[in-house]
Amino acid sequence: MTSIEANTIIDQHLFGPFLFARGGTAQSVKLAALVVADQNREIPEFRANGTDVIAPERLANLYGRTYWRFEFELPTNRAATYCFGNETYEVCTDLGKDLRIGFVSCNGQEDGDLDRPLEDRNALWIDLGKEHAKQPFSLLLHGGDQIYADGVWECHPDIIAWEKARRRERAATEFSDVMRDAVFKFYLDHYLAIYGQPQISHMLKHVPSLMIWDDHDIFDGWGSHKKWFQSTAVAKGMFDCARMAFCLMQLCCMPDELPDMVMDRDGKSLGWRVDFPGMSIISPDLRSERTPGDVMGPNGWRDLPQTLETVPEGNRIFLMSSVPVIGPRLSLVEMVLHLFPKAQKYEDDLRDQWQSRWHRREWCRFLELIEKIANERDHEITLLSGEIHVATRGTFETPGKTIHQLVASGISHTAPPAAFARVLGLLAWIGDHPLPDRPTKLRSLPGRKGTYCAARNYLTLLRKDTNWTANWHLEGIGWTPDLSV
Repeated sequence: MTSIEANTIIDQHLFGPFLFARGGTAQSVKLAALVVADQNREIPEFRANGTDVIAPERLANLYGRTYWRFEFELPTNRAATYCFGNETYEVCTDLGKDLRIGFVSCNGQEDGDLDRPLEDRNALWIDLGKEHAKQPFSLLLHGGDQIYADGVWECHPDIIAWEKARRRERAATEFSDVMRDAVFKFYLDHYLAIYGQPQISHMLKHVPSLMIWDDHDIFDGWGSHKKWFQSTAVAKGMFDCARMAFCLMQLCCMPDELPDMVMDRDGKSLGWRVDFPGMSIISPDLRSERTPGDVMGPNGWRDLPQTLETVPEGNRIFLMSSVPVIGPRLSLVEMVLHLFPKAQKYEDDLRDQWQSRWHRREWCRFLELIEKIANERDHEITLLSGEIHVATRGTFETPGKTIHQLVASGISHTAPPAAFARVLGLLAWIGDHPLPDRPTKLRSLPGRKGTYCAARNYLTLLRKDTNWTANWHLEGIGWTPDLSV
């Protein structure tokens, strides 16, 4: 995709529908669809089940566009349908029996993302669409970094000047209305430039999505920067804009009217839980309350244990963590970097991880929580993560159950050099296990050597009867053998 193509997409007059899952039973699934159109443009009629006309709800008028939401239900069927104008879309809504789920993350790149050829950028989205045609996906889970919004720092001259200013000047600068409009519009336009790409749009129209954000949906490293920086009016204002855009484009709602799936009704933390027959998908918010010393924050820690305790009996839990829960100990690396002033800029990247020395107690607390739920509540738990631009897996051996972690990243972000993956693999052997006698271990993908695989990838989860398997599609390599989870 080139910047000219991106601008062409942004100049479209109509975007969507983009489907979002709201939960389901053995009889039906609840859905929301987002449509974005030029302001005052008449939008096509929306029908569910062929005949039921669904009235649109206006969410917002912003920068010449109107954001519409359609809320509806479809019966459980291998090929239920909805219509938007003259187009009919099939949706696989039978989530009570055998089903297939896709998991993706890191749909962008730090530099030059919108200058990449479309056929390269979206090669795995094209492949995902082919897989959907062969065997339809019932859900598409997005594990974070749905957009790479780091270009927000260049969206307005005042933002550019602020970033280059000295600390004292930055601390004294207010977040002006001009800044706010430039930043908010940037986020919304960037979402549309991504969602509007035909390979991505095709999947978002046919497969209901569940999304959680990570740092690049705000800007690189949000929450792990110095406290003085994150407390400035400009940084907080940019976060507020990113949050509003996230609510619209990833939750299909307004920030003051959150869907029932969101755990914190005050919206200070935007984690959620969605239940389906035989499974619950839960994703804590690891960004809204993040500080250099905290991954989740007080509201997340209040809500997540309560939510896990009330999962329906017998449901498998898919717990999405935007950064991997199982990973190498980073304490030694952080200590070494601290000795070299020029390398300290990388500390923020390391501090982003559960395994950072700054988060060790919270990391242990998180592991103890999922161990308790798995064994005392007798739930099978599978961890899903992205963020690190490589594929890997891990296990957490508790006295009663093995908890699997599956990492898929990224679907669009270019893979790092193979040497980088090998270094990460060496780091996986550093340090002790965080909990005594309950080892965590990173492992090779099925059929692969090496702990990390440096190739773009996505993950599929398949339920047949009551058995679950996972496999990765690796660019240029193909499918891994099935892994029982």
